[in-house]
Amino acid sequence: MEACAENKITFLVLDRPNPNGFYVDGPVMQKEYMSYVGLHPVPLVHGMTVAEYARMVNGQGWLKDGVRCNLIHILCEGYTHNSYYELLVNPSPNLPNMKAVYLYPSLGLFEGTIISVGRGTDHPFQVIGHPALQRAGYKFKPKSRPGAKNPPYKGEVCFGHDLTKFNDTILKNFKHIYLYWLTGAYKDSPDKQHFFNDYFNFLAGNAALKQQVKDGLSEDEIIDSWKQDLDTFKKIRKAYLLYPDFE
Repeated sequence: MEACAENKITFLVLDRPNPNGFYVDGPVMQKEYMSYVGLHPVPLVHGMTVAEYARMVNGQGWLKDGVRCNLIHILCEGYTHNSYYELLVNPSPNLPNMKAVYLYPSLGLFEGTIISVGRGTDHPFQVIGHPALQRAGYKFKPKSRPGAKNPPYKGEVCFGHDLTKFNDTILKNFKHIYLYWLTGAYKDSPDKQHFFNDYFNFLAGNAALKQQVKDGLSEDEIIDSWKQDLDTFKKIRKAYLLYPDFE
């Protein structure tokens, strides 16, 4: 979009449904933590299609130096934000099915911790574990495979939790980030000093979530702390929607 604006070339978006476009949740990205994993002040789950998001980035002046491109889009037929769209092609070897796609917003935060998200197993982003995790009845051993040549804890037995049987209907109806896996893993980890790495705050978009987990806040208390920023974002988001929104 920035290159098109600079060169006065029209930018065309052939829109596609967002498989996680049926809810909005998570902490809103703060400026000091913006990076290649989070460029704009949006929540972890923004609930927008790529065309809607492009309209927001353009309209809010979030492109470099506030430039705007000539943006046009082709709409999806029959899509609404109440739709549960299933991807026709897996987006990554580590997102091999829709359960992984639905779980990704919640489990992605573990990439900023010592916990494995199952890379190098048959169920990436559907299991979590660590060689020293306590009170965990499930175990797996990561190995080299396409998309995970050298996964964390390769060849080591990890103890954790199997989420493959987590009901898709619950995932769709809850419409929030599942924080109890994160808070629970922290409580059950014997190495709390090294549980989080420097990457976590960039994934979360703030420094607050890490501290809230360390302080033992409940999942509801953490989610409530996002409400004001989320309400502000939802008002901005509404102006750029192209499809009927969820209730």
